[in-house]
Amino acid sequence: MLHLTQLDLASDPAACRVVKDEAVSVEFAAGDGELMSLEGPNRHTQGDAIVSGAGGERWVVSRARFDAKYAPEGGIAHGEPGVYRNLPSVVLAREMHEPFSIARSAAGDILTGDAGDWVMQYAPGDYGVVKAARFAKVYRVL
Repeated sequence: MLHLTQLDLASDPAACRVVKDEAVSVEFAAGDGELMSLEGPNRHTQGDAIVSGAGGERWVVSRARFDAKYAPEGGIAHGEPGVYRNLPSVVLAREMHEPFSIARSAAGDILTGDAGDWVMQYAPGDYGVVKAARFAKVYRVL
């Protein structure tokens, strides 16, 4: 398995710019813990967002990052459990052609992907992995 380190998709000719459009169900962690996503462990602290996609996928978003990147829908107040939509933002992505792993951040949880899955770079040092089928449903290549 290929382990990716110090990845910079901004200088990678195989990377592309993508934007996500998805409404998700959100609850907020009552305490510290860990959620096992399809890609690997996601540790969380009290108040972090526990996000569920339409296909049942679950993952954790830190509260600070969640507050900046998601807006409530259906009349709920920001910070209440319910449905949220991501605010459109461009991120870098690269389809991988072999199994791989990457840390979500420095000393962060290790995520894994299969051939055909996508490695995402949200900001320098901030990574994710998206399964191929989910990528096709919620991301648009620019």
